[in-house]
Amino acid sequence: MNLLKRYPDACLGFLGVLLVVAGSYGLSDVPRNDATLADLGLAPMTYGHGKTLSGFAFWTGIALMVIAWVRIGRSPERMSLRATMATVGAWTAPLMFAVPTFSRDVYAYLGQASVLMHGFDPYTDGPAHRPGPIVDSMAQIWAPTTSPYSPGFMLLLRGIVGITGDNVFAGVFAIRVALLPGLLLTMWAVPRIAAHFGASRRLGLWLVLVNPMLLIHLVGGPHLELLMMGFLAAGVALALEGRHVAGLAVLGLAISVKVTAGIAIPFVMWIWLDHLRKRRAADPAAPTPLIAWRDRVAIFVATGAIPAAVFGAFTVILGLGLGWMNGLSYASRIINPFTVPIFVGHIVTYAAAPFATLNLQAVLVVTRAIGSVALALILVYLWWRSRRDERSAMAGMAWAMLALLLLEPSTLPWYYTWVACLAVAFTLPMWVRQVVVGVSTFYLIVFQPDDSILFYKPLETLMALAFAVLAAVSLRRRDPLRLRGLGSLLIHG
Repeated sequence: MNLLKRYPDACLGFLGVLLVVAGSYGLSDVPRNDATLADLGLAPMTYGHGKTLSGFAFWTGIALMVIAWVRIGRSPERMSLRATMATVGAWTAPLMFAVPTFSRDVYAYLGQASVLMHGFDPYTDGPAHRPGPIVDSMAQIWAPTTSPYSPGFMLLLRGIVGITGDNVFAGVFAIRVALLPGLLLTMWAVPRIAAHFGASRRLGLWLVLVNPMLLIHLVGGPHLELLMMGFLAAGVALALEGRHVAGLAVLGLAISVKVTAGIAIPFVMWIWLDHLRKRRAADPAAPTPLIAWRDRVAIFVATGAIPAAVFGAFTVILGLGLGWMNGLSYASRIINPFTVPIFVGHIVTYAAAPFATLNLQAVLVVTRAIGSVALALILVYLWWRSRRDERSAMAGMAWAMLALLLLEPSTLPWYYTWVACLAVAFTLPMWVRQVVVGVSTFYLIVFQPDDSILFYKPLETLMALAFAVLAAVSLRRRDPLRLRGLGSLLIHG
């Protein structure tokens, strides 16, 4: 009771998590051809009135989590750093037992690992080579595709499937346990990144880990981005603290989970050079604060070589070469209007409809190609522009991740971890926080727990947009709909 009085918003969110987990057993995409739910007596939750009740519980839980998150975000300094971390832990624990929600990617992880464990090459052979309950549970579009996952993550998955076999529920739980170090590393690194630049540590955790959209996707999903984010944030934090070699080695672990983390690595060079420049400027014995070209070249080489060595070690251990690059092309199968190239492709086809029938796939080939060229130019520009000092390097790193998010072939909600764990370095103005709340709420509604998407249904999309705007406005105003005034009017006439 004392805990409820001291931290009512955290407790409200915890209740929401419990309802989300309970609802996931009827509303999310449960493993196929698996008798676990029936053995537990939970099968009735997946149809009829049971499914209706599951839906009510799930969406009520989502609403409570968003309300709690917004209330905490209005004044995050009221909650101590330890209490904020405890809130993250409390909200995470029940999600460990949810049915995979909002995505079936975890089944694809297990499918790729099963292929690897049984002697196939997942970089040339899809999960369909090993039929069974794991493949049945996957989104079938991915069953014949090869793995895009980095060698470090594939080694981790092979170890998990070696223990859990074809038991899908056990495999999902084991993956969640294996990804938990990413959560712990993020909780360690985010406050350090924020404090290094004078930003709020608690607001940083609020943005990244108290965020219901990210937390549910990362843990309830679950997704490898949780582990990648932990290594990414920890590597950057170590580099900012002057432990550049260790930081780059940890960033090597990050790209060994997902190569996207490599976008951050070139910016560490500027951080390292800035630290060297400041040390020489502070040393009266130094002949000059200027950095010799040989030092610049040495740091440039080390910045690339250290993470490459870590990635190379995992590649050698796995023994399958660079085959993961084959699987990256399958990202083009994901089509949603949440990247600029796909959004523009939709606009072009709709605008041309009265005059000509354009095939969206053909249009996307052009818009994605333009987006890729634009992305390459933007990344080079951001890297060169960020050479002044560590703060500009950190800003360039965050903008580079955002550019990747907006211009790559496809973007999904959990990808926002890439930029969120870096943006904590800066004191974000209220309007930016409102945008984060609005986008997060919108994604929580548009992406459905059974892995479907509502964006192409106008009424549902408008409803999601309305709730997103309401959540964003509520971050600044406690009663945007003036319900208290309406209640008072009804009571007192």
